[in-house]
Amino acid sequence: MKADVTTLGAKASGSVDLDEAVFGIEARADILQRMVTYQLAKRQAGTHKTKQRSEIAGTTKKFGRQKGGGGARHGNRKSNIFIGGGKSHGPVVRSHAIDLPKKIRALALKMALSSKTANEQLIVLEDAKSKDGKTGGLRKQLEKLGINNALIIDGSELDDNFARAARNIAQIDVLPAQGINVYDILRREKLVLTKAALSSLEERFK
Repeated sequence: MKADVTTLGAKASGSVDLDEAVFGIEARADILQRMVTYQLAKRQAGTHKTKQRSEIAGTTKKFGRQKGGGGARHGNRKSNIFIGGGKSHGPVVRSHAIDLPKKIRALALKMALSSKTANEQLIVLEDAKSKDGKTGGLRKQLEKLGINNALIIDGSELDDNFARAARNIAQIDVLPAQGINVYDILRREKLVLTKAALSSLEERFK
């Protein structure tokens, strides 16, 4: 499978071969959905918590007599039915992460890459570098390429000037090759891979 390579200046720069096993498989919505759920669940902090009855500060003295009060029998004021008391079955600190086999995660990434290729939303760049790190100049270059909502993946290291210039452009995300993930691929309209990113992906899926 061939893909044309372009430069940031919108000039043709040859072509590259895309691995059919990575960029040419049929995407399944259920696999992609499982992966997105896995990612979003894993990133939840899980630090929400309420105090239970045993964690409320205060006396444990019985506040009323057992009989003759004209109402129900109660112990101390820490009970969940009183204002200032504990919370019954409230949230506790926990991990929201779910399990997903490594093979399914790898397959989901291949399917996300393949879906962008099939929908002609994959762009291959010669490189992602900026000389001056100016946002305005980079925005014009991307507009010339028809890129206004995209995830840009570079090699193992990002060009500092390019990352700085892209940081202030709305709906443009820039990640190193090791940070590529299904959720970020799907949430952006186009996927932009540099030749260095393609090399990293080939090594990853060998």
